[in-house]
Amino acid sequence: MSAHLTTVAGVAVDTRHWIGGERVASTDTFTDVSPIDGAPLGEISRATASEAAAAVAAAKAAFPGWAATPRAERARLLHAVAAGVERRAEELALVETTDNGALLRSHRRGVMPRVAHNFRFFADRLLGLEHEDFTTRDHTNHVTWDPAGPCVLITPWNAPLMLATWKVAPALAAGNTVVLKPAEWTPLTASLLADIAAEAGLPPGVLNVVQGYGAEIGDALTGHPDVRRISFTGSVPTARHIAARAAANLTPLSLELGGKSPLLVFADADLDLAVDLAVEQYDNAGQVCLAATRLLVEEAVAEEFLHRFVAKASGLRQGDPREEGTDIGPTIHPRQLEKIDGFVQRARAAGARAVIGGHRGPGQYYAPTLLTGVRQDSEVVQEEVFGPVLTLQTFRTEDEAVALANDTRFGLAATLATGDRERADRVTARLVAGTVWVNCFFVRDLRAPFGGSRRSGVGREGDVWSFDFFCDLKNTVTAPKGWQDHG
Repeated sequence: MSAHLTTVAGVAVDTRHWIGGERVASTDTFTDVSPIDGAPLGEISRATASEAAAAVAAAKAAFPGWAATPRAERARLLHAVAAGVERRAEELALVETTDNGALLRSHRRGVMPRVAHNFRFFADRLLGLEHEDFTTRDHTNHVTWDPAGPCVLITPWNAPLMLATWKVAPALAAGNTVVLKPAEWTPLTASLLADIAAEAGLPPGVLNVVQGYGAEIGDALTGHPDVRRISFTGSVPTARHIAARAAANLTPLSLELGGKSPLLVFADADLDLAVDLAVEQYDNAGQVCLAATRLLVEEAVAEEFLHRFVAKASGLRQGDPREEGTDIGPTIHPRQLEKIDGFVQRARAAGARAVIGGHRGPGQYYAPTLLTGVRQDSEVVQEEVFGPVLTLQTFRTEDEAVALANDTRFGLAATLATGDRERADRVTARLVAGTVWVNCFFVRDLRAPFGGSRRSGVGREGDVWSFDFFCDLKNTVTAPKGWQDHG
């Protein structure tokens, strides 16, 4: 086997970058480690500014040809990528679970099918992308979506391939070329995606993958004058740094950032449903930006809700995510585990009570935790923990519930449990959030806009909103007169 191949869950993965249609190795490497058991998965090429610049140059060189490729051909190639994902879905699921610790059953049943769907959706949407012509004083207005240029896409570790392809698919469909920088804690499926794209016939340089540390290559990518779009999913501090780098070139940004979402439970709600929704927030060990980590429960039913919640949450099985019966896997990295525990222990020192959990498990596992007795202005209520930690507060009135729900810097999502349709309409209209779920959670459709308000992000992704971002919109106005007759 090549020195640049590693075997993960029985799957061979190339550890080099993918630049200009070729594998490129770096002098230095970094070790990728599985969060499941701490086992090393491979030595991954560690890019420098030089490799970052080479990837942008490859994307720039490939852009004119790809931008000129007819829509139907671009769509055909994206469908071919989707077919490649579907053929290798089991391999992708096994590698991603090993690399990021999320449940294998989720990767098999939901995540990898969604990865393929990302490509198919935007391929099909491209073919129907049009704006009806309209007239102004007999002049015809014709709106088009023109490819913008090379795009830098920086993606997180909690859903590596799904979130990467959520950006890659519309960027490529729009006629742009891409430099994908996956999170250094979960680089493996991005490398497999490069293989799949090449096998599907994507021209060299259209998709490039550069691995490494954001602190070392981020500036070279986000500050590059040839980059015409930057899309980032991650933390607010990193987003600020990226925005500062992009500002010099006025490079447009799409930012999907953190959340501190509420779950509002009213006394008229189906309590069993509300408890199910609350316990669901422990999915992926709480490492979900959309998670409703703040449980806001009407005082009249708070005691009963808590009783049922503890009973339900106590039945969760935490362990190896590769086993079918596991409900919660590990946290991604020792540094993240320290961060989570720090939040909990500081909250407990300030008077919070851990009704369940509140401690580490073996290895990189953190026990599902529910904290009560927290203050609204406390750190654990106001800041994103990104782990299996929920807080519970009570309210007496609808106004108080809305005030508590909106009282953070974030505005990514909100979940509402109520049996009153009129109340649902009133409350959802007042909530500051990019997505609101009523008596459900995590129902997603690419036809809907996705993004956050306040510190939760800038812009929206999905459907035509993705094309609006990844394109330069042009309006061509044509006069009715002045044409020569070549009869």
